[in-house]
Amino acid sequence: MASNGVEEPLLSGMVDPSVQTKKKNSLKRRRYRRSKSSPLAEFVPPETKGIGRIPRTESISGKLHPSFKQVAVFLAVYLGVGAVTFLLVTNQIEGKKTNGFLDAVYFCVVTMTTVGYGDLVPDSTLTKLLACAFVFTGMALIGLILSKAADYIVEKQEILLVKALHMTHNVGTTEILKEVETNKARYKCLTVFILLLVLIIIGTIFLATVEKLDLVDAFYCVCATITTLGYGDKSFSTEVGRAFAVIWILTSTITLAQFFLYIAELSTEMRQRALANWVRTRKMTSVDLEAADIDDDGVVDASDFIIYKLKEMGKISQEDISLLLEEFEDLDVDQSGTLSVSDITLAQS
Repeated sequence: MASNGVEEPLLSGMVDPSVQTKKKNSLKRRRYRRSKSSPLAEFVPPETKGIGRIPRTESISGKLHPSFKQVAVFLAVYLGVGAVTFLLVTNQIEGKKTNGFLDAVYFCVVTMTTVGYGDLVPDSTLTKLLACAFVFTGMALIGLILSKAADYIVEKQEILLVKALHMTHNVGTTEILKEVETNKARYKCLTVFILLLVLIIIGTIFLATVEKLDLVDAFYCVCATITTLGYGDKSFSTEVGRAFAVIWILTSTITLAQFFLYIAELSTEMRQRALANWVRTRKMTSVDLEAADIDDDGVVDASDFIIYKLKEMGKISQEDISLLLEEFEDLDVDQSGTLSVSDITLAQS
């Protein structure tokens, strides 16, 4: 009953049907948005008895971050062995020489980066065979180790770049990390482009001041070097210049390679986003409804719909779905169509 025009609350033990319906719908929506048992993206599964760490997914350009100590060891071993080797056969190498050990290290770097100026060239069967061996091992070192180290450095610089771009705004760490993750490929391209521009300017100024080249020839030599053209008409010919070249050639050639890699990554990401946006905005048809009905029961529930959309976006394939369904059927011991603790226990035993 109501008194003075105000409704009395429902009696104890009774539930308003509209409220109950809203709660059910809310719980249903929440169930499909996220599983409470799914690990967080940052979560690293601990080691369990008899089982190693579960492998984490890796990104398109690079994968697990390498140990800088390991990178330094590999590079030091390569340059050390190469320097000693070519120093021992220095009389079998023709060209303009400055300092024996420095020339040997310089020759290793020019060889491993495939710049090949031609200012120092093998002049015997032995040195030619050694050069062939060192060029392949050097390219492998750059491709497998140094490029990953460069990728790791770029990822670290991304956060600094985003902070610099948003320094006038009050943006927290969480927002910055979210921005970096959302536009990862774009910020990688921008970061490497800035680094490449700095390296080009530094190389041009150095060649103009130390190697006494005019600005056009200095810029020409820089471009021929970082693109590994190495025409050979312009190169580092002084002792100071070759000491600088050992570090600069390695850094600049790897940076340019990473820049083109990130451009390809950005292009792929943009195509994927365009496809995902088209899938999200496209209206469902009866043909889509039939295709989305995985279990052929004439009804498409939320899980069927999500799987169908993910397939259209290229996020998963039919093979992935089939493998996961096989795993589910193996775990569903009582064949009830759902998983319970008893199912998991029986499946493990």
